[in-house]
Amino acid sequence: MELAFYIAAAVAIISTALMLRDVNVVHALLYLIVSLLAVAVVFYVIGAPFVAALEVIIYAGAIVVLFVFVVMMLNLGEQAMTQEKGWLTPGIWFGPTLLAGVLLCEVAYLVVQGGGAQLEAGMVTPKQVGIVLFGPYLIGVELASMLLLAGLVGAYHLGVRTTKRMDV
Repeated sequence: MELAFYIAAAVAIISTALMLRDVNVVHALLYLIVSLLAVAVVFYVIGAPFVAALEVIIYAGAIVVLFVFVVMMLNLGEQAMTQEKGWLTPGIWFGPTLLAGVLLCEVAYLVVQGGGAQLEAGMVTPKQVGIVLFGPYLIGVELASMLLLAGLVGAYHLGVRTTKRMDV
């Protein structure tokens, strides 16, 4: 079980570093998705399946869609379309696919071994969600939100265009 935790943590750290290093916004977004999925695996391994599900649904799902819309709004014009076609090569998928494959193998191993959190059927109230999110998992939730903020600032920084002022 510890090995699964360390593998997922290493994938999260590597993909986050690659996300921050990458100049291409689309590539950085792919690494961000892998990083968020790795954090969800970490939450699952430490016995927090609900927080892991929230990580996947809210962060890796809804907020990444928001980032896709930001990227779409920043890339305007014919030159951006030509540049984007150059990005869509099979080679850009190698890194994120490799890291996501490691996570997939790890989750499959955990399911076969019966490790991770023991899921119980039952009703979860909003009060219980609030107690969990603002209780023992507060730091994990806040760190994930800081990661998203860093990604948003990076996307804005990469998307800012400087225009030359022409005096007539």
